[in-house]
Amino acid sequence: MNSNIDATKTVSPPAVASTAWPCPQHLPLGPLPGVHRMAWRTVGAPQGEPWLLLHGGPGSSCQPGMLRPFDLSRQWVVAPDQRGCGASLPKGRTAGNHTAALVADMEALREHLGLERWSVLAGSWGTVVALAYTLAHPQRVQRLVLRGAFALRRIEVGGLLLPSSRVRQSLGWSALWPAFSGVVLPVALRRLTQLIQSGTPGVASLRAARGWALLETASAARSQRRSLRHAALTTPRLAASIRREWASLRKAEKRAVARLRKPGKTRADHNALAKFRIQAHYLRHRGFVRPGGLEQGVLQAARHGLPVDWVHGRFDVICPPANSRRWAALGRAAGGEVTQVEPHSGHLGHEPDMLNQLRSRVRRTLA
Repeated sequence: MNSNIDATKTVSPPAVASTAWPCPQHLPLGPLPGVHRMAWRTVGAPQGEPWLLLHGGPGSSCQPGMLRPFDLSRQWVVAPDQRGCGASLPKGRTAGNHTAALVADMEALREHLGLERWSVLAGSWGTVVALAYTLAHPQRVQRLVLRGAFALRRIEVGGLLLPSSRVRQSLGWSALWPAFSGVVLPVALRRLTQLIQSGTPGVASLRAARGWALLETASAARSQRRSLRHAALTTPRLAASIRREWASLRKAEKRAVARLRKPGKTRADHNALAKFRIQAHYLRHRGFVRPGGLEQGVLQAARHGLPVDWVHGRFDVICPPANSRRWAALGRAAGGEVTQVEPHSGHLGHEPDMLNQLRSRVRRTLA
């Protein structure tokens, strides 16, 4: 695909709906054109209801499985990879990379596509970007569906970097990452950033990236394990579905453990280093969001009458469900059109009950 698209040109979407995951196109981004190029894809019915899909992370990317909440026969999904993420170029670049820039990037993409308004589905870190975008451009948002809201609080950032003693013991944390044992969060973030940002990654950098990937997988598995235990007592049919998902995560966790001490640098290591370079950059700066900034996004949505669905897994150990409860209450108190549900799931968007709840909200027709 052409990677030098004119950012001022309005795109004419194809006439036929597509459900395939296409190769990305690239949009040059400001303020220095040519430095950053954002990858984006469109999937679904070109004349249908437009949706912006915002991935989590920070540092992750949009994936085909994230399309499952949509009805692609009547909805058109725009799926960008945020600056430095996924297929965006340069991969893993932190210069000029901050939340205000991500908001400007989404607005540039909307203008490029010639869309008047779009709805937003966002998960985890993506909820931060969605609220920041809503604060800056409420007139461009039709509605919001926000999953597993991330509040950038110290307890959440610490959970991603400094696991509990029980988790450290189960993963052999102290032996594998001695630089992070017995330190406070700011020190851990500084040390991790220094390791991950290394221009020529060595053994310590690779170990840090592999360890961080393992911790992410282990945290998601813990959420699902809690969900499975509860479902086994209350909802046996749902428990069977959760058990399959949990078994898949456990296999991924075991593969991650096996990779920890393997010599050499693989393609997966290259991708992990780029991902966690972005993630460390954003976490160290608390998402580049001023205190109260996310609350202002919630209030902005209420002021402009934007429907907001908060969907948060009851057993989420990565982002506490209290985040969505608090913001839903804030929006409701401000007169907003708000719903808030807690499906029987952990943090991930593809868990059975979470996916069912997302589908019901994304596919509903507004009056």
